[in-house]
Amino acid sequence: MAVSSISSGALVTLQELNPSSPIFKQGASFRVTGKLQEYNLEAALAVIVDGNVSLKIDTQHLNINLRSGSIYQFIGELHIEPNNEAIIKARVGRNVDGLDINLYHQSLQLLRKFEAEQINSRTS
Repeated sequence: MAVSSISSGALVTLQELNPSSPIFKQGASFRVTGKLQEYNLEAALAVIVDGNVSLKIDTQHLNINLRSGSIYQFIGELHIEPNNEAIIKARVGRNVDGLDINLYHQSLQLLRKFEAEQINSRTS
């Protein structure tokens, strides 16, 4: 019996998901957070924003009620369209209203700094 593994989804900001980024790879698993700007129920396609960056989220596999203006976090795989447009095919979605986005970004920076220090201390 084959065992498949599901990635937990790397924490990234919407600003980091751009074609020039080394993490911008087809099928990569990410956890993204942003404010719901629009939602097309028929197409099961949401658009979240963070600052001046937006990202499309395919929600066809989710059973979640989405409200424009609320903050959501999604975990899923990156699908890159032929025109280099990114779409996250979400497998998990949750409302995170009340999350302080600025504090969230600061905590991500501190986490990355800590992880880099741990890697450097092991190689030294």
